[in-house]
Amino acid sequence: MSLDPQLLEILVCPQDKGPLTYLPEKSVLVNERLHVAYPIEDDIPVMLVDESFAWPPEPTA
Repeated sequence: MSLDPQLLEILVCPQDKGPLTYLPEKSVLVNERLHVAYPIEDDIPVMLVDESFAWPPEPTA
């Protein structure tokens, strides 16, 4: 299931209030300006700064 397009129109980054890029294959919303991503869990965006993580993720060896 994908996120509602109307929801995607109003979601912004909680850090800089800018737009986010939805990557459905990764289940994340990405802020490319700050290089952070917010997870989507059970089709619910987790828009908490404490839950964000570095983007792009570091490659694993």
